Amino acid sequence: MDAGEIAGLIAAGAFLMLVIVLAVPILKLGRTVDAATRAINDLNDRSGPLLGNVNETVENVNTALGQVQVSLDGVNLQLAKVDTITDAAAHVSTNVANLSTVVAAAAANPLVKVASFGYGLRKAVNNRRRADEDREVRDTIKQRRKSAR
Repeated sequence: MDAGEIAGLIAAGAFLMLVIVLAVPILKLGRTVDAATRAINDLNDRSGPLLGNVNETVENVNTALGQVQVSLDGVNLQLAKVDTITDAAAHVSTNVANLSTVVAAAAANPLVKVASFGYGLRKAVNNRRRADEDREVRDTIKQRRKSAR
């Protein structure tokens, strides 16, 4: 064995050591890749049904929103009817207010006249009574004066 062959053996041994040293991390890296692949497969297996449930939920929400829209359309129709009724009620109440003003004006004038007549009649009767009482008192006073003389 000459020096070239020994150098070749040393180089081959060093290369073998390098391959062994590099093989351990490569094997560990292979196991890590396998574990990552299993995790991804598990995630994929679990996310399929989950996404299916999400799709079903979204469809249910869309159905509910459609029903809400139909309900809101019905409410809007009813509100339009209520607006019509409210307008009619406002018109009727305006007419009633105008009618009550006319009736009050028509009834107030004769009532004022009747009340005034009644007041005047009472006043006249009271004045007549007072006048009669005053006359009796004067006559009584005159008789006393005459009888006192």
